[in-house]
Amino acid sequence: MVGPVVWSSELVVVSHQPVGMLGHLFVETRRHVATLDSLTVPEVEAVARAVRLVAMGLRAELAPEFVFSAVAGRQVAHFHQHVFVRHQGTPEALAWHEDWAEAPTGDVGALSTVLSRYF
Repeated sequence: MVGPVVWSSELVVVSHQPVGMLGHLFVETRRHVATLDSLTVPEVEAVARAVRLVAMGLRAELAPEFVFSAVAGRQVAHFHQHVFVRHQGTPEALAWHEDWAEAPTGDVGALSTVLSRYF
């Protein structure tokens, strides 16, 4: 887990990035595996369900321009999927995966509590 836990099950944990841009969450498996293709079918299904619910919650609560999802990471040999927003007003010059220094910030714990309603 990275930051405040939004929701968890026997297979996955959803947490919010502890600092930085509001609306960057992680969906990770409880079982430690390095890659997507190492997940079991039930783990893949749990990840997919959690990612969808996180995206729905972020869209409803933050009204972003986009909600993105990516499996990327070479530094940690543990599967995790990023789900993050592109806030309204983000400069076009920023790539889809770049953080905007002036993006909205806020109470990550409060957002985590609100998002837990979507599970």
